[in-house]
Formats: sequence, structure tokens, C-alpha cells
Amino acid sequence: MDDVELPPPGPGALRLALKACSVNFPDILMVQGKYQFKPELPFAPGMEGAGIVTVVGEGVTKFKAGDRVVAGLRTGGFAEEANASAEACRPIPGTMDFAQAAAFPATYLTAWVALTCRGHLQPGETLLVHGASGGVGLAAVEMGKLLGATVIATSASDEKLKVVKARGADHVLNVTKGFREQVKELTGGRGADVIYDPVGGDVFDESVRCIAWNGRLLVIGFTSGRIPTVPVNMPLIKGFSVVGVRAGEYGRRDPEAGRANLEAINRLAAEGKIDPYICARFPLERAVDALRMLQNREAVGKVVIEM
Repeated sequence: MDDVELPPPGPGALRLALKACSVNFPDILMVQGKYQFKPELPFAPGMEGAGIVTVVGEGVTKFKAGDRVVAGLRTGGFAEEANASAEACRPIPGTMDFAQAAAFPATYLTAWVALTCRGHLQPGETLLVHGASGGVGLAAVEMGKLLGATVIATSASDEKLKVVKARGADHVLNVTKGFREQVKELTGGRGADVIYDPVGGDVFDESVRCIAWNGRLLVIGFTSGRIPTVPVNMPLIKGFSVVGVRAGEYGRRDPEAGRANLEAINRLAAEGKIDPYICARFPLERAVDALRMLQNREAVGKVVIEM
């Protein structure tokens, strides 16, 4: 690790003493140069951090030194200090500690935007969540139940599925054994109304075969490593939609909707309805180990770095 002196926070910005930063799959992709956003080198990964305000930049009125905040950073969170736009910072909701605060924004915002803004999930519908043992997957399981859906969750590990079941999934399926017929059986032959897919590859391909009429197949990412394709006759014949989800970009394109989405998940967190599952906490000097844990598919829920 290198010691680097930060410049003073500019107008509208804050200096934070970071206490925790969550680890996300895009951090790995950015380090590898494979993410759609490519920061200039050198950079520290870390998209979302939580800490204490130490310096307030010119024009900032809604925060003061000593406030506990969670910050959307994009990069720079794997550090002891960071400058962040005040607009990207929010008070830590409820009684969350720093690790919990850092663990919830990206995953739950993704789940909220995917299921409400893009998937229009309705009470009583069936939601199929792939990669359910990961951070974005567990958040979708939890959010799906809050929205009144019946949740079928998948993973490639029976041990991980025990955690997913304990976190509220109605049904759990191991994808290594296939899932198409089981989903059809559980839904009386209809298929899943909404499918939440951060995996891609073979999982996406099989999902096309068990989606309901007027279903919504939500493309979250491609942790399998393969970007799938779909013959367009399939959505035509089965009447389903393939819908891309980029929660951060959604807010950047429509700032008013973005603020409303953040307020929604913050409200759920303040009411104690959001409970991020943290499987491992690493000190900053072991940040590489934290990234490897995620890359090697060893994590369940979230991995957090604590300063």
C-alpha cells in the first residue's frame, strides 16, 4: 500500500475518514480493465464506503464534521480517507454499523431498480433469483419477499442455499442439476414471471425455457463469464421481455428517479427491513484477499473491508 495525500475537498464535496468499504464484482472487473467504466490508472477500487465526515467543502450545508455517512464513490473506497461529492453521500440509516452501511447501497439499489422500475414485480407473482447466494442475489431475495412475491432462488452450492433459504426464499434449487423443470413444477407449468439474472451464460439460456407469458428476464450481469444471446423468435413466441438493468446509470439518466430510489432503500433500511448479510470482514491490508474471495465464488452475501 502507498501513502497518498488527498487534495482538499472541492466545492460541494466532503472529506471522509473511511471505516468500511464493501467489495463488489465490478471492483474486480475494473481492476482487470473489463468494466464499462474504466478509471484512469492508478486508482484504488471501492465503490461504496462508510465513514465519518472530517472536512466539509465550500457550499455544503447538509453535512457537518462528525456526521456518519455512507458514500457512493465509484472508486477510491479501499483507503483510509476519500473525498466524495456531498450529493453522493447520505446519513447512515437507523442503527446500522459502518460495515452494514457500506454493504447495502449498491446491492439493494440494484435489486430495487431491477424489481420495481424495470421488472415491475407485482404481489403474488413468482420471482426466480439466480446467483442468490451473492450480494446482489440475496438482496433480490429479500426485496422480492418485501414486494410480496413467491421467491425461487438458485445457486450452485447446497451449503450456500441453506443460507439463502434461511434469509427468506420460498424455494431453493441447485443449478448444477438444472432448474427448468423444477421451476415449471413449482409454478404449475406457468414459469417465473420475473427472472433476476446476474449470472448469464447457461443459466440465462435455461431461463428462457422457464419464463412465463409476459415475463420479464432481467439482465443484471455475467458472473459466469459468458455473455449469452437469445434467438429473437423466443421472446416473440413466449411473449416475454429481456430487460437490461444498470441501477447507477438509471439514476444518472433520471436524477429525480434516482433520488427517489435511494430514498426508498434508505427508508427500508431505517425501518429495519433491510439486513445485509456479511460473511467476511477483512482489514485494509488484506484487500486483495477480499477481492479473491469474491472472485473465487467463496462468498455468501457481502464481503467488507474495515479500516
